[in-house]
Amino acid sequence: MSLDASNADLVTRDPDLIMATQGGLPPVKIDLQRISKAFGEKTVLDGLDIAIYEGESVVILGGSGSGKSVLLKHMIGLLRPDSGRVVVDGVDIETLGEREITGFRRRFGMSFQEGALFDSMTVFENVAFALRRAKRPKDEIAARVAECLEMVHLEGAEAKMPAELSGGMRRRVGFARAIALEPKILLFDEPTTGLDPVMKAVIDELILELQQKLGSTAVSITHDMDSAFRIAERIAMLHRGKIIAYAPPAEFRASPDPRVQQFIQGLATGPLTDEIVDRA
Repeated sequence: MSLDASNADLVTRDPDLIMATQGGLPPVKIDLQRISKAFGEKTVLDGLDIAIYEGESVVILGGSGSGKSVLLKHMIGLLRPDSGRVVVDGVDIETLGEREITGFRRRFGMSFQEGALFDSMTVFENVAFALRRAKRPKDEIAARVAECLEMVHLEGAEAKMPAELSGGMRRRVGFARAIALEPKILLFDEPTTGLDPVMKAVIDELILELQQKLGSTAVSITHDMDSAFRIAERIAMLHRGKIIAYAPPAEFRASPDPRVQQFIQGLATGPLTDEIVDRA
């Protein structure tokens, strides 16, 4: 399925979504409708549409500075669109007050780039952070931290400091922290950046394992094509503020769009490069 300015009304025109409303597919979990966002004179999102089904794993691809992280922040309510609607579980985020938005964000678990751990805290304290803010009892916190570390295969690492961890271990601690409150939506921001090929594969397998164990919807953003094709049920490509392609991996790989093919193949020449030169 290819999306561009000519078929922007994804909610009414996407046949998959029509089927979903008729019971043919899982319900739509996250629905971004004609989202636009600018920072000063720079338009980052430009009438973007994307819908994500409950329980699926979606990967969003795009070049550096294409707005992938901005898109994730809209999903979780950290940014509000200049126009358009963000609907999660049927709730329009724009209708939520400050107190309600705090509760809303607990539906999400977000793993930031390179883990983004608190360097002055132990692994236990990092994973327990959200649980303590939620005022959970101490014995419950201890049990949940142990459970989360077991799920990411880091049993016995509670006392370690972030400086003692490898890059892959830091990612896994970040995952454990993200799942501490048992979220129904997992967001992964560049989960394999800077890792060697073997550790990338380990992290990819862990993302799928966590999604299946928790029954969560997963959204990942990445530049890594190998990871994208390993973990995605559908892949979207973000370019110039719009989703220009959105399809299952095999269909995405066969896309006739030359921009998609240049990105997949990592070619130095092509329409993406030409656009950079034209804007320079």
